[in-house]
Amino acid sequence: QAPKKAKKKEAASSNVFSMFEQSQIQEFKEAFTIMDQNRDGFIDKNDLRDTFAALGRLNVGNDELDEMLKESSGPINFTVFLTMFGEKLKGTDPEETLLNAFKIFDPEGTGILKGEEIKYHLMSQADKFTEAEINQMFTNFPLDVAGNLDYKNLCYVITHGEDKEQE
Repeated sequence: QAPKKAKKKEAASSNVFSMFEQSQIQEFKEAFTIMDQNRDGFIDKNDLRDTFAALGRLNVGNDELDEMLKESSGPINFTVFLTMFGEKLKGTDPEETLLNAFKIFDPEGTGILKGEEIKYHLMSQADKFTEAEINQMFTNFPLDVAGNLDYKNLCYVITHGEDKEQE
């Protein structure tokens, strides 16, 4: 009986693809491809450093990169990458997941992003947004007087619908 149990556990951990919908897997694959800067099928320390540089963070220390790589039990191929995300996302609600994505651009945790900065990133990375799409977003979620986007409010509305007062 015991060997059967062990086998079942192994199958569950190796089938990380069943945790996500096909569209999510495709998005993770795009992210992985962007991060795998040298295109060898693995994300290593240089890939991480280059990815941070592409996002405008040039002074990432070796310690920080080593900490990230230590989260994996071995070389990070796409399946390992997906598994690591699966573990991180397990038990998080969609709002928290979205907030964590925005926090990459807001290391101080202010809760706001400069409108021009978010526009630049959305128009220059991965699935590039058009000027019209950005303007549509800013119409639905206007910038404040200082030109900042309140992403905490944006994440709340995306995951919970419109403001509470309308209920």
